Amino acid sequence: MTAQDTSLAPRTTEQRPPREQQMQELHRAHAKPLYRFLLRLTLGDREAAEDLLQETMLRAWRNLDLLPDDVQAMRPWLFTVARNVTIDGARARQARPTEIDAGDISWISSPSDAFERLLNKHTMRQALLQLSPEHRTVLVELYYRGASVAETAVRLGIPEGTVRSRSYYAVRALRTILNAADTR
Repeated sequence: MTAQDTSLAPRTTEQRPPREQQMQELHRAHAKPLYRFLLRLTLGDREAAEDLLQETMLRAWRNLDLLPDDVQAMRPWLFTVARNVTIDGARARQARPTEIDAGDISWISSPSDAFERLLNKHTMRQALLQLSPEHRTVLVELYYRGASVAETAVRLGIPEGTVRSRSYYAVRALRTILNAADTR
């Protein structure tokens, strides 16, 4: 073996420096360039780039015994891992539906008197009537009858995923209807 070949061959445990020292050297040598690379991949999102850098370093820590001892020889592997972690994160975000923020509901008054409760009930009934029958039925089961998603699925004879999807889109539509009624 040549001197170059031995630098890429993993050493035995007696020859290796302590893991913490290896990671410190690795971090010192590659953290800043990796961060800049990840910052470009995340279109300038600093928090996301920091999270991805941390995940990349964690994977390096987990595979430290398999990686070459030469810190510079690890660079291509680290950049490949960083790229793959970024792609995995983007795919995971695409697979999940976007969460909807309920917004600030502190402005909604408390229905303390009978007239206000009656007005709220009437407004809600009118808004529910504007929904499709499928969406309305799911909301009534979940929110008025207090059924769980599983119970609603059984009662309506549809899959649980369909119940979740219909309730998601029904709440969005209901919010739009009620916001429109508010502006009148």
